[in-house]
Amino acid sequence: MAEITAAMVRDLREKTGAGMMDCKKALVENNGDAEAAIDWLRKKGLAAAAKKSGRVAAEGLIGTATGPQVGAMVEVNAETDFVARNELFQNFVAEVAGLVLSVGEDVEALKAATFPGTTHSVQDELTRLIATIGENMSIRRAKRFSVSSGAVASYVHSAVKPGLGKIGVLVALEAASEIEALETLGRQIGMHVAATRPEALDISAVDPSALEREKAVLSEQARASGKPDAIIEKMVEGRVRKYYEEVVLLEQVWVHDGESRVKAVVQKAGAKLVGFTRFQLGEGIEKQTSDFAAEVAAAAGTV
Repeated sequence: MAEITAAMVRDLREKTGAGMMDCKKALVENNGDAEAAIDWLRKKGLAAAAKKSGRVAAEGLIGTATGPQVGAMVEVNAETDFVARNELFQNFVAEVAGLVLSVGEDVEALKAATFPGTTHSVQDELTRLIATIGENMSIRRAKRFSVSSGAVASYVHSAVKPGLGKIGVLVALEAASEIEALETLGRQIGMHVAATRPEALDISAVDPSALEREKAVLSEQARASGKPDAIIEKMVEGRVRKYYEEVVLLEQVWVHDGESRVKAVVQKAGAKLVGFTRFQLGEGIEKQTSDFAAEVAAAAGTV
């Protein structure tokens, strides 16, 4: 029996995209012969993931999980919306979201963690899932909040299953209030965030460069009115306040009543809003577009 080294396993994994344990088993089964091991993996369908790794994956699911004073969220992408309805994929996303609670939001650490109920890694489980379902998939990002006193609530818009959907929000609240009431408030804030897409928690968290760009635009608009500089300055100040009301969560009008400010609602509950995150599936990913007729013609050799 040939000695199977870590380097051999790594090389086979790089060539095939199969999981580490699968690569080791393939080498053991084929007495260290790399080419025979590749064929073995291909026959098992475990080398298929490598062929799919170049495809754009912008669909999939957002998954959330919460525990006492902690909450987590993850985005797992796939190529088509069809996969989001696959029970194997849904279970994978739910398990990974639960892992973020303990492992944290570093994606590489998450992929290296042991997948629940197995002895192999999350990445190896994902590779198996890619081979089984036949689409490229990836764990794109994760977020975790924890509070010392209070609650972390989650909200998923149009959930396909509890905790799984295409828009997810985490809300971290600190307070000595009753946990159930705090979680209810957190979910309400989550619904608000899902609808309004705030960019910052409070005024101090607004991106300085974005603010300066906005001020430059507002100043030019005000100068076009032909009014004196002193009036222009006041006009800009007023418009900046309006800008804050649009992009700052605590300054926004509460969508549930259309008149209160979010900060007033939180203060009335005796709580402090310390963080939020909103994930929308596929945001920022450039999706490929294709001309089906052209693809068929190209495949037929007519173009």
